[in-house]
Amino acid sequence: MSLTSTSHRDPDKFPAVQLFLLVQQADLGFPSAIVRLAEPIALTSIFPYAWAFIKRLQIGNEDDASFYAGLLISSFALAEASMGMYWGGLSDRVGRKPVLLLGCVGTMFSMIMVGFATNIWVAVLGRAIGGLLNGNIGVIQTMVGELVTKPEHELPFVWSIGTIIGPAIGGTFADPHESFPNMFPKGSLFDRFPYLLPNLICAGMLLMSIVLGYFLLEETHPDMQPRVLLPDDTFLSENTPLIETSDAMKRPAVDLRDENYGTMRARDIKNTTPAPKTIGKQPSYNVFSKRIMAVIVSLSIFTYHSMTFDHLLPIFFEDDKVPTNHPFGIFKVLSPFYSPGGLGLSLQSVGMVMAVQGVIALFMQAVVFPLMAERVGVYRLFILITVFHPIVYFIMPSLLFVPERFLYPAIYLCLAVRNFFSILLYPLLLILIKEATPSSSVLGKVNGLAASAGAACRMVAPPVAGYLYSVGRKMDCTALAWYGSTFVAIIGAIQCFQVKRNRSRDSLPEDGLSQHSDSDGEVTPAAEAA
Repeated sequence: MSLTSTSHRDPDKFPAVQLFLLVQQADLGFPSAIVRLAEPIALTSIFPYAWAFIKRLQIGNEDDASFYAGLLISSFALAEASMGMYWGGLSDRVGRKPVLLLGCVGTMFSMIMVGFATNIWVAVLGRAIGGLLNGNIGVIQTMVGELVTKPEHELPFVWSIGTIIGPAIGGTFADPHESFPNMFPKGSLFDRFPYLLPNLICAGMLLMSIVLGYFLLEETHPDMQPRVLLPDDTFLSENTPLIETSDAMKRPAVDLRDENYGTMRARDIKNTTPAPKTIGKQPSYNVFSKRIMAVIVSLSIFTYHSMTFDHLLPIFFEDDKVPTNHPFGIFKVLSPFYSPGGLGLSLQSVGMVMAVQGVIALFMQAVVFPLMAERVGVYRLFILITVFHPIVYFIMPSLLFVPERFLYPAIYLCLAVRNFFSILLYPLLLILIKEATPSSSVLGKVNGLAASAGAACRMVAPPVAGYLYSVGRKMDCTALAWYGSTFVAIIGAIQCFQVKRNRSRDSLPEDGLSQHSDSDGEVTPAAEAA
């Protein structure tokens, strides 16, 4: 008899192997790593050299390079936003794994196309193709939610790993003829295409991770677990029922030999909430409920100003340093509206600084977030972090006036402050979205909706921030772009109070999805069962 095998994973045990596979594919894929690093790599590896790339293409005035760099970066997010919900819904129908691997294939070809681009339109088209085929950010979050039962296991470590490796590759291997003239002589392939090498490195790792993901990654959709022939000694005997149970697609046949069969010991008394009984068509759920939309709006605002930071950081660091001495004296120099130029760092230095930022982010996730979430509570921590988030952007222009010998300590201090707020806020929003989802049957769609909204904000943020930087550069006030991000973060600090608190618990929840009755009046399974 062909029976459905169930996973033998302990639901309370951290699923290290599967999460490690998920952790690494989308970004860079170490040989044994498979599916999660494509998203951060596609976004962050281009950050260190996007501005230099645009200047090399000689598009318009050099002062406008930051705006065109923003268009290049946002083209990926624009295409991703238009398809995010589609890919999330498709993963609910055909499974998570095929959608995920297709996204990685699209990202791989996108990076190769950008590497060979000789004009901005080819580069933009390459980025857009990658975004159209990449719905991974929502699908992966759904897979992680299906793999783990404890939200503290859902931390987006992979994003930080991607933000460590991606900028390091982009900054180190961009324009290799300048950095390694002996290995890449003048007239060579990588001299004619100076930004091909970092894209080829990432694409090669992605290809390896796609192959490993195809063979090793498990499908996590609860209704699409593979049916296999179980071993002879596994739940098969003369006492095994000939007819599968109604739930046989989700668990194997009942073992009548089990000493606990038919006794109260066969079940966990604490988890005996009866499943909802539906007659006829399955219940429909409103994914546009007030509670879900409030969290998604908060996520969108955070995504916007966080993306402006990621876009502005390398531009601000690489822009030419202008002497801060001013004929109008010290009061003009200390004015918040006088901030000429940038820090004048090299491309390689910026790549390494951004890699260090990723290390700081990883520390915040692994050490700081669990402690803060446990002691303060998810909702209270969410409010505190969001309210004080504008500080991150307001302090960045002050780096222009730091003495040379204290510049790098000051940079890392600012990055530590930034990562404390942003890295703590992101997993809090993921937990709140999952709590607000009424049923696992629409989890993919909700995550797809959130991914589309976030991608839309990532699409708008770079060109807007780049335009503000261009305007500010012409008037000796590059801080204008940072103040624009501060303003958006203040809006987020006001809007966060619209996110409803789960009063039944304000700590890390232990179940996969909250069961609640929404304020919109939609009845969820828990309410029906009651």
